Amino acid sequence: MKVFQIGAAGGVGRRLAEVLTARGDEVTGMHRGPAQAGTVRATGAAPVTGDLVEDSVETLAERLAGHDAVVFSAGAHGTGMDKTTLIDGEGLQKAADAAQRASVRRFVLVSVFPDALRDGARSEGFEHYIKVKKTADVYLTRTGLNWLIVRPGTLLDTPGTGHVTAGPAIEYGDVHRDDVAAFIDAALHEPALNRVIVELTSGETPVADAVAALTA
Repeated sequence: MKVFQIGAAGGVGRRLAEVLTARGDEVTGMHRGPAQAGTVRATGAAPVTGDLVEDSVETLAERLAGHDAVVFSAGAHGTGMDKTTLIDGEGLQKAADAAQRASVRRFVLVSVFPDALRDGARSEGFEHYIKVKKTADVYLTRTGLNWLIVRPGTLLDTPGTGHVTAGPAIEYGDVHRDDVAAFIDAALHEPALNRVIVELTSGETPVADAVAALTA
């Protein structure tokens, strides 16, 4: 499978690239900063510089052409509400439009659990982020793509367990970035799992079994 990752240098993105290339997939990893090229290359993916803010849909479509799937895990990562709108929101819309233009049908979006951090102090920036991510989800679901939206809980950098809880509606919790990457890898290779929203936390079910259960 030829996979194009947008946000390949990020916490989930680079882990996913490692898993995909280890299984023999051909991965192209888009990143914003030149310094991130080494991070992407170290995963086994081919780095390509791109900018969701500046690039046009046509430019993105040219990069996506010839791939089998797109994984979008890019984000503004707290750099301001304007960047959140441009990257997490409008950037996703550009990427989805580009995928359709390039006839790349499979599109996986890493979104956010709707209950994320709801028991803590709420900042204007975080509330804006939640709103923008929801609008991006809605946009993707209204395309003709074979989309999959994954909504992980609070992300952990500690080593994953290979076990998760996954479903259309589950209780909120933490999840290891390793396990998010493993879930997306398995889901990408299960064509029947498409046009659904999956919430994801740590759990007791092996990743492969969780994906199989969702397609049953």
